[in-house]
Amino acid sequence: MTEEERGEIEAVLGHRFEHPDRLERALTHRSHRQGADGIHNERLEFLGDRVLGLVASDQLLESFPNWDAGKLSKALAKLVSASAIYFAAQGLKLGRHLRLGPGEEKTGGREKVRLLADAYEAVVGAIYLDAGLPAAAAFLRRSLLLPALESGFEGLERPDHKSALQEWLQRRGLGAVEYRIRGESGPQHQKTFEVEVWHAGRRLSSSQGRSKKQAEQSAARSALEVLAPIGGMG
Repeated sequence: MTEEERGEIEAVLGHRFEHPDRLERALTHRSHRQGADGIHNERLEFLGDRVLGLVASDQLLESFPNWDAGKLSKALAKLVSASAIYFAAQGLKLGRHLRLGPGEEKTGGREKVRLLADAYEAVVGAIYLDAGLPAAAAFLRRSLLLPALESGFEGLERPDHKSALQEWLQRRGLGAVEYRIRGESGPQHQKTFEVEVWHAGRRLSSSQGRSKKQAEQSAARSALEVLAPIGGMG
């Protein structure tokens, strides 16, 4: 990584590394030639995941003082989900700075949900090692936590895969999906609905639920995984 490249990503992250090798490692996937020698981001991702959980929990306690543990747990699960972290990584344009092997390059590794989410967490771990918890917390609040909380979704404690799917498509200038009810089964008081997600004449996924809304949410989650594969393997 050249000094110019490092300066560019440090400006985006809002942190200047005392030890630049930590940033380089955080952006190196196992598939890269250096990753094959053990110089990759998996250990930093492990650390960053724990830091994220701590800081996100603290932020939720501060933001929602009246929520019980159940609501807080559900909100935390959404806030630190691969989908949420992926969108934060996209906002930072981490994909363009990743160091990947040829296989990942060919299969769209710079856009994979799991791979980008792991890289984001690795960056968190790198900042934590480089400058401590306050610096890592500041980065997390700036790039992930506060934007999510300030976006106005009072239903933070409830997963919203339909909105995530819509945002993924909008970022790429693609049209909206269509939700089609394929069928209903069961007695009137306990129906099961099957919903399909279609986009540009292609069926992306289908799922079932006890309500149309539940089935649509589940189908949207599956569709997002089809469009942005949760990868990370070589």
